[in-house]
Amino acid sequence: MVKAVNPVLSGFYPDPSICRAGKDFYMVNSSFAYFPGVPIFHSRDLAHWEQAGNILDRQELLPLDGSEISEGIYAPTIRYNNGTYYMITTNVSHGGNFIVTAEKPEGPWSGPYYLGEEAKGIDPSLFFDTDGKCYYTGTRPNPEGVRYNGDWEIWIQELDLKQMKLTGESMAIWKGALKDVIWPEGPHIYKIGDYYYLLHAEGGTGPEHSISVARSRNLFQWFEGCPRNPVFTHRNLGMDYPVIYAGHGDLVDDGNGNWYIIMLASRPCKRHSSMGRESFLAEVEWENGWPVINPGIGKLCKSMEIPLEEYRFANEISHHDHLHFYDNKLDDRLLGIHTRNEEQYSLKARKGFLRLFTRKEKIEDKTNTSYLGIRQKDYCFEVRTGLEFTPANNESAGLVYYQNHENHLRMEIKKKGSSNMFYVVEHIKGISNIISGTEIGKGMAEIILRAENQKASVYIKTEGEQKLAAENINLLPYTTEEAGGFVGCTAGMYASSNGENSSNYADFAWLSYDAV
Repeated sequence: MVKAVNPVLSGFYPDPSICRAGKDFYMVNSSFAYFPGVPIFHSRDLAHWEQAGNILDRQELLPLDGSEISEGIYAPTIRYNNGTYYMITTNVSHGGNFIVTAEKPEGPWSGPYYLGEEAKGIDPSLFFDTDGKCYYTGTRPNPEGVRYNGDWEIWIQELDLKQMKLTGESMAIWKGALKDVIWPEGPHIYKIGDYYYLLHAEGGTGPEHSISVARSRNLFQWFEGCPRNPVFTHRNLGMDYPVIYAGHGDLVDDGNGNWYIIMLASRPCKRHSSMGRESFLAEVEWENGWPVINPGIGKLCKSMEIPLEEYRFANEISHHDHLHFYDNKLDDRLLGIHTRNEEQYSLKARKGFLRLFTRKEKIEDKTNTSYLGIRQKDYCFEVRTGLEFTPANNESAGLVYYQNHENHLRMEIKKKGSSNMFYVVEHIKGISNIISGTEIGKGMAEIILRAENQKASVYIKTEGEQKLAAENINLLPYTTEEAGGFVGCTAGMYASSNGENSSNYADFAWLSYDAV
């Protein structure tokens, strides 16, 4: 037996999808407008996970120019069939629904196979039937006309794997379990016993989120809903419950007859979610031909026992990320906005340092600024970075706590006269406000962000002296409930010339994240 602790992936890891290949489990998540896209994780026991890489790790796979941070990649699905891994997803900003394939989950992954106008809508999934045929299922607007916001349907069509194109007729198979349902989404089909099962989410990704199930003996006919639908939700528990917004699940078995579901949910603090949606695990039992999630409990558990042998990794996903820059390859955990390329950074210019170039692009613009961050995973945490930076006029570099381009907290070094200044700047709904300005010394500077339950303090350390730059900073403006969108916060290194020509740079020695 092994103990799994929820969430199994903490922080901004939404829309989880899972598959099993032999004894190995692989999970993927939405990445929206962050680059690289679709992180992929590996486990042998469903409790401990390592990051195997990022599936969309090349620019040809992930065009994101001009995207809002909550656009880009939605709801990937991963499947394994006959020695090949398939990942299908939607780039809502560029190209729509597409598939990539690989012989190994860590890659390399193929170029994108775009499915074109025939594959309308979002949240695509693949189902491989026992006769070798593959079927696409997804969601699309009501073809008879959308009567209200979220008036969509779930549909299916055969996919020609040789041509990577949809073939034959498409058919709507389900609308959702409840009357006037909104946003039936995240559909997955499974063949279990004599039935095809359709698992899907409905009610939107917020307080009314839920999981419903339908089944049919034939794929191309209207499915029948489970009489207990929705089979899982936290919407009846209220906004003060520790885990909210539960839904968007994917089933997996362990090869020994035991079933599980991976799903998203959020952990709020002061009724606000800074980490977006995270990945949670639950048990599934089958009663009268229908799934029961966490039987006898009916809600997500803090932990669960799994009848698999414990399997640990050297670099497991944890609540501590310590990044140093001695390699010539960026860490898989580091995220850029829209892209991550050597116009923004260099790992070779100075050994042991990550050099960020002060380009014109600014963090408050909807563009690919010089920013590399890591996910927030807790409400009590500390982020540190050390940098050397000699600013010219109007240039800035430092640390950013980032929700989106209109809502973030900048902690940056700038020049003022002959002095170096350290500013803490809140940027809320597109408007910047300087919280504090502190004169600092030269040379290596360490910036420290300490957060505790939606309040934060910022420290700056130079020439051996640490100063409190700002305290009691309100972090609620950087939550999903205040800022909107579908992502969680990241914290990372940043440099900009703020619209002016520059050949300058900032050298970062480390970036660390720790739960406290």
